[in-house]
Amino acid sequence: MLGPYEWQLATRYLRSTQRRGFISFVSLTSIVGLTLGIAVLIVVLSVMNGFERELRTRMLSVTSHATLEGLDGDLPNWRAAQSAALREPGVTAASPYVEAQAILVHGDHVIGTRIRGVIPREERKTTGIADRLTKGRIEDLVPGAWRIVLGSALAGDLDVKVGDTIVLIVPEGTPTPVGIVPRMRRFQVSGLFHSGMYEYDSALALISMADADRVYHLCADPGVGPDCATGVRLTLADPFRAPHTVRALAIGLGGGFYISDWTKKNVNLFRSIEITKSMMFVILLMIVAVAAFNIIATLVMIVKEKQSDIAILRTLGAGPRNVLATFALQGVLIGLAGTALGAGLGVLFSHHVESAVHSLEHLLGTHFLDPRVYSMSDLPAFVEWTDVAKVCGVAFILCALATLYPAWRASRTAPAEALHHDV
Repeated sequence: MLGPYEWQLATRYLRSTQRRGFISFVSLTSIVGLTLGIAVLIVVLSVMNGFERELRTRMLSVTSHATLEGLDGDLPNWRAAQSAALREPGVTAASPYVEAQAILVHGDHVIGTRIRGVIPREERKTTGIADRLTKGRIEDLVPGAWRIVLGSALAGDLDVKVGDTIVLIVPEGTPTPVGIVPRMRRFQVSGLFHSGMYEYDSALALISMADADRVYHLCADPGVGPDCATGVRLTLADPFRAPHTVRALAIGLGGGFYISDWTKKNVNLFRSIEITKSMMFVILLMIVAVAAFNIIATLVMIVKEKQSDIAILRTLGAGPRNVLATFALQGVLIGLAGTALGAGLGVLFSHHVESAVHSLEHLLGTHFLDPRVYSMSDLPAFVEWTDVAKVCGVAFILCALATLYPAWRASRTAPAEALHHDV
């Protein structure tokens, strides 16, 4: 048990006086170093968490949680698959779609892209892309109106605006007496969407599913309406259940489908984020370790200076365990102060890092994150308290371990020998 005098001695040795000013300054630098190390580690982990969270949210706003596609490239009986999907537990929406490659032409601009044929009322239930239209409405994609909704970056690359006409070229020819002629159709730009994901904003266009059937000749009778699709897209209450749910759906329908989900399509991306996060934790933890090792130097200097004080305490009846507790408590107090301040500073800065980056970009007149490279232009941060607890726990353990040697050395001080040097 710690006695009152042990607490008093431990705190007194850490306070600055004229005689112990340098040692107290070293103690202060140990706390500052530990604080900065923990704060930087929490901020970096929070930015990585925010990046992953924002990337996943934006990705799921324009893509589906899972897809069920036909093996031959089309899914003629999509209504049965849609009905079965809606009966699956956890499935909140299911909509058919047509997805294919196309070339868009406007003036001298020619760009390859992906075309997604949708039924507007179904698409609004399945993804959030309908809510991300900056101009126009997804309901404007009326069958037979030959309208198209473009991603904002794609519209910029084509140099088009709402109301302009573009030409859609299907990379499949139609046999004619004069040879193979590519299929083409004029579309009017009726809207623009901005998802915040450059991959989709620059390479995705939406049209009516009925129009897609006619352009790509998916149905035997293309004039009937949207009777053919390449697959059915699912939205789940829990996106992480997508692999199990879509597999159970395919088995329930008798098999013969190609299934996919958002985790499978982006497995390498999210795996790389997790690996990077783990490596950053290990690398930045070295900063915390260096700050913790400063505690050893601080306590060793205190022990060296306080040899006579330790000898007098031993002479007055203090045991080795009391001396060890006194000096171990100093290291623990430094560790607690640095850990608490670092956690508070890290959490505080994590909540304001996005606005701080924007202010710095405005001040320097530059842009740190190119959306064409990082898929987003912001630097979001999300504090996970499990990460904060893990960082603080590891930092405090390192600080506690750093006190063992100096405290043990102090407890081994021989009173007679220490006082002999002072004579």
